[in-house]
Amino acid sequence: MTDEVNEQDAGDQWDDDVRAAVAGELRLMDPAVRSARELARQLLDPDFVEVGASGRRWSYEDMLAALPEMDGAAEGGPRYEPSDLRGVVPAPGLVHLTYETTIRGERARRSSLWRRGHDGTWRMYYHQATVVPAAGERADERNS
Repeated sequence: MTDEVNEQDAGDQWDDDVRAAVAGELRLMDPAVRSARELARQLLDPDFVEVGASGRRWSYEDMLAALPEMDGAAEGGPRYEPSDLRGVVPAPGLVHLTYETTIRGERARRSSLWRRGHDGTWRMYYHQATVVPAAGERADERNS
């Protein structure tokens, strides 16, 4: 399905679903949420999996344990700067977001799947990050 088809078929619901996923994604970049496990727990699906920019696989419990110590969690510290955020609805109750982030001058391309639970709450189900090599650097030269 394309964005155009989803928008025509689902109308305002498509907009609401994408907006809900984008709001959750942006909250997960907020240092106040990253540093508070209970707030992050509300935004991550219990079946959550991430493949990080380093290639490491993170489970729900792994992420909740590590998130307060990760980049972007300290107030006054470096923060993720998202750009080119786009969302599509591939199926009812599922939103796919793609975007780029920059933190400390390092860029990554990101992809997230958000799913609506039985209670109507949107939670991140899957996330993947891929490092964007610096200008002049080849991807195979990077040690990530």
